[in-house]
Amino acid sequence: MNLMWGRMAKASQHHQPALGGRFVVCGVQDCAQCLGCPGVSGRLSGRLGRRRFAAWLVAAAGLGAASTPSAQTGATVAAASDLKFALEEVAAAFTQQTGHTLRLVFGSSGNFKTQILQGAPFHLFLSADEGLVYELADAGKTEDRGRPYAVGRIGIMVPPGSPLKADGELKDLAAALKDGRLQRFAIANPDHAPYGARAREALQHAGLWDAIRPRLVYGENISQAAQFATSGSTQGGIIAQSLALAPAVAQTGSFQLTPQAWHRPLKQRMVLIKEAPPAARAFYEHLSQPAAQAVLKRYGFELPRH
Repeated sequence: MNLMWGRMAKASQHHQPALGGRFVVCGVQDCAQCLGCPGVSGRLSGRLGRRRFAAWLVAAAGLGAASTPSAQTGATVAAASDLKFALEEVAAAFTQQTGHTLRLVFGSSGNFKTQILQGAPFHLFLSADEGLVYELADAGKTEDRGRPYAVGRIGIMVPPGSPLKADGELKDLAAALKDGRLQRFAIANPDHAPYGARAREALQHAGLWDAIRPRLVYGENISQAAQFATSGSTQGGIIAQSLALAPAVAQTGSFQLTPQAWHRPLKQRMVLIKEAPPAARAFYEHLSQPAAQAVLKRYGFELPRH
């Protein structure tokens, strides 16, 4: 496990854009796309947190869903990091059924949008925010405006021993701000991570945003925010339900959903990038089939109404 973690860190430092190896590498622009990149998490999570999060990655069917694809049979998929566990499971079944290999790269949807606009070599984009897909379509980067694949949820996660309670209505969080129990609290960066933006909206709805801002620790994507929330680096955080339900993550803390009405819905949409190869097209269709949707539902996603 430590060897694999070292390979991931080395890849992020060399800015390899979704190429080569069986580890999740960072995107074209943002080294922090690499889950657990030392440039972001090292100063906060420490060795124990990184080891725990590396264990998540290994537990979720290995680092990367398949080997590096060939031009004829493979495809590179840019996916919002809330999909980490669910998509690896779906992709493994797809590869077994079809023989197509997939290269899965996880990160923040906003950063992926920027990278695709700049020509990053992705074939299929699974965004946590449908608006980012529409922006790419308007820029002429995609084959069409895509289709919805899921609706996500957020909630509060606290690690064992935290002074906070996993209270979805955030009443205990409000009390902790007043009585001094709360020192640091994790969310994804709301500037480019849709789950971070919805966490900010939920905190604003609860009237806590201004008070909690000085204590926030930002993950570059929702997976990194989850790492911070469960590793002991913070007292807790707001993370994706899809991550909290993964067995490897569920054992690292307690989780409770926040009310869905407290933030804009996380309508998630996928789209094929222009000139996508056959493997990407086949996987795009596979994701709308009952078997794939059953996996998404098991990880807490709501299925879109067509």
